[in-house]
Amino acid sequence: MGHTLLISGPPGCGKTTWICQRLQAHRGPRAYLRLGGFGDEGQQQARDGGIDAAVLQDRVDNLLDLANPDHALAPRPDNLLALIEVPQFQPPSASGPDGIDRRLIPALDAHHLVPDAHLHFGRDRELPAQDTLDFRRLESWWHNLSGTVWDPASLSSFWFELVNGAYGDVYRAKALFNLPDGRGFFFNWMVSQSGSQFEPLTAVAPPQGRPARLSRLVVQGKALASGGIETTLSDCLLSDAALELQQAALRLPVPQPSAAS
Repeated sequence: MGHTLLISGPPGCGKTTWICQRLQAHRGPRAYLRLGGFGDEGQQQARDGGIDAAVLQDRVDNLLDLANPDHALAPRPDNLLALIEVPQFQPPSASGPDGIDRRLIPALDAHHLVPDAHLHFGRDRELPAQDTLDFRRLESWWHNLSGTVWDPASLSSFWFELVNGAYGDVYRAKALFNLPDGRGFFFNWMVSQSGSQFEPLTAVAPPQGRPARLSRLVVQGKALASGGIETTLSDCLLSDAALELQQAALRLPVPQPSAAS
């Protein structure tokens, strides 16, 4: 018998972290789906673009991606734990499955999903509440960075500026970034937290050109200076020539110590 659980809550409350912990603890097949939420007046939903799914795929072995039609429509294995993530600003009007936003039903039906339970951050005691903020107004901005590679020093400076108000009042920021040595990093920041998370991905690409994996930046806040962000991005990303210069040094063979005579 499988279990399907829908998890909802406002931006940055810890949905993906809680889901990751729950999936890692499950001793059986695991599946994940993120559905886009619905914006209310003055509250714009962000386009995650696959960041959360990519991070979970990196951290949870053999995770079924239910956004993939082949997985969504295939017969479900026994003891499957399927977790559905939905960004939702306001608490549901009812508890349990009865409180699921009716606008989600077509998407759930399309994926052959019927949640057994619905938990919402800020309402249900099973979920932590320390980062659950009440957003009355929220703007969102996102940028596809696939195929880009960052100058490491410029990335550190940009992120510090971003979360400290150089481009508007940022409440939430998350991203997947590529570095010249082939590493990918998940950056995560929330205004209610004491600092940013900088977590390396498990998979490392060879230092040979631009990685094919997902790279994206999502920002939420007020009075966001999107033009300023885009201008800074163009200054921080490596050109083909600069990338090859850095990667060529990384491809040089490491000298081996000579054997003692």
